[in-house]
Amino acid sequence: MTWQMNVDPLGNIGLSALVAAIPILFLFWALAIKRMKGHFAAMGGTGLAVLIAVLVFKMPVDLAALATLYGGAFGLFPVCWIVITALFIYNMSVKTGQFEVIKNSLASISDDRRLQALLIAFSFGAFIEGAAGFGTPVAITAAMLAGLGFNPLYAAGICLLANTAPVAWGAIGIPIVVGGQVSGIPDFALSQMVGRTLPIVSIFIPLYLVVLMAGWKKGLEVWPACLVSGGSFAIAQFFSANSPLTAPLLPDLVASITSIICTVAFLKIWHPKESWHFPDEPKSEGKAALRFTGGQIFRAWAPFIILSLFVCAWGIKPVNQALNQMTKLVFDYAIPIGGLDKMVIDQAGKAKPAVYNFNVLSAAGTAILFAWMFSVVVMGATVKTAIGVAGDTLKTLKWPIVTIATILGFAYIMNFSGMAIALGYAVATTGVAFPFFAAILGWLGVFMTGSDTSTNALFGKLQAVTAEKLGIDPVIALSANTSGGVCGKMISPQSISVATGATGMVGRESEIFRFTFKHSIFLAVIVGILHLLWAYVFPGVVPSYVKPVAAAAAAVSGAAAQIVVNPDGLMWLGIFVGIIAFVTFLSRVLGANLLAPAEGKDEVHFH
Repeated sequence: MTWQMNVDPLGNIGLSALVAAIPILFLFWALAIKRMKGHFAAMGGTGLAVLIAVLVFKMPVDLAALATLYGGAFGLFPVCWIVITALFIYNMSVKTGQFEVIKNSLASISDDRRLQALLIAFSFGAFIEGAAGFGTPVAITAAMLAGLGFNPLYAAGICLLANTAPVAWGAIGIPIVVGGQVSGIPDFALSQMVGRTLPIVSIFIPLYLVVLMAGWKKGLEVWPACLVSGGSFAIAQFFSANSPLTAPLLPDLVASITSIICTVAFLKIWHPKESWHFPDEPKSEGKAALRFTGGQIFRAWAPFIILSLFVCAWGIKPVNQALNQMTKLVFDYAIPIGGLDKMVIDQAGKAKPAVYNFNVLSAAGTAILFAWMFSVVVMGATVKTAIGVAGDTLKTLKWPIVTIATILGFAYIMNFSGMAIALGYAVATTGVAFPFFAAILGWLGVFMTGSDTSTNALFGKLQAVTAEKLGIDPVIALSANTSGGVCGKMISPQSISVATGATGMVGRESEIFRFTFKHSIFLAVIVGILHLLWAYVFPGVVPSYVKPVAAAAAAVSGAAAQIVVNPDGLMWLGIFVGIIAFVTFLSRVLGANLLAPAEGKDEVHFH
């Protein structure tokens, strides 16, 4: 028997929303005040959400349990799958000694922690976000900064904060694409609107990072580098987000590569008078001497180059389609959740689907797994070493995995019970202030789900419909939802769990939450104010667009349903695999005889 969702069970939307917010307020309290471990906070918040869903929103117990388990399954795959495989690569790099070469190559550019944060947390992290998203950039960059010697709390917090700038176009533009699909707004128009908002934030993020690390005085010492890093990123982000050649899929990749090239080139001709390290570190002695050849450095960085190539390949639509079609030839990866699928009727009278996509081949984590396999060859490690590293990584991540799965269960019960929609309806009553609160709703959605894609899927239609009723261009509301959402990424329990697993801070999630919370709110408020300005003061910023015809989308959907492997996808996949094989071969040839095996580590080979 189906169940009709009731988003206002108390007969007053403000009161119903307040009750729906109790689990969220619990998470804030548990992490910020009680300083509870992440998995305990997630369990408590999810338990509260289930109780309120059943007792107040009158959701049947079996549907509440299935919705929570459905979210937990999504947390395990594909989200945890990405984090696990990403750390496989990093931990292999450390185990084989290759990361020492990376550290030296970075230190030869600058041993200044402020400048290393710009290159890794901001620029390189944005590249990984654009290619893979879903926690991968924080997992990789936080681990790298910790490996370089950063204070683990700062390594985690800085990478979470840096991840603000690129999230809207993460994983080859998925948040923008999904936002367009659910709202009926062209994804190019949404990319344009977000691309006229976030560059204003992006340009200041590098300086924000270094001031947070080193204080105002020491932070301002490197303002030229911050300006080059953030300015080049913001300019490239603006133009690529507003160009039909690159939007909505490629703005992150274009902006991050531009930022990396400009920052490295600038640091070749400029450096602060005195390098800065954390107070608990030995005093800096200046740039390190480069101790390795170009070929050896290329070999050390090759696993991350291969990672980037694989996730870029997986992000190409024909490749992704071909991989899905290959999976479907073996088994139907779209698995309806019996007892939940189409059993919940939402506030609009539509049956909510509950289909678990175990699309194992096309998942970003699988791309990273293949990158790890190639990396084993690049690093010259044995199968025994690779398996040992994988096992150790899984042991380290056991509690972050629990936290991520639990918090996704929380997000799904909030969605299926109508509690999240109650919050959205309450925001819709704010009238002329709606563009501001639309950003806060997006921020709240990413806090709950850990994903800008998910918050666009959850609130996108509601935001668009509410904006139209208020006489506001709906693209402003969708942009507010998307842009506000990126500010919630740094405090999401899911993101924080990834950061703790990468930096060895498991159990100290509350410290990171307290570190990032005020910055998250500050940036969300800035985004909200910008959208008020776009709505009422500078309407000329809003792009003009025409809504797509629904029938065209249906035709595309029907074509994609045919189980015929896309030949274009196979061609592109073959090209990328060929390039990756060449990078692997070249790295072994140029970086031969890198290091002698460490004593007692004779199972590792470098030549």
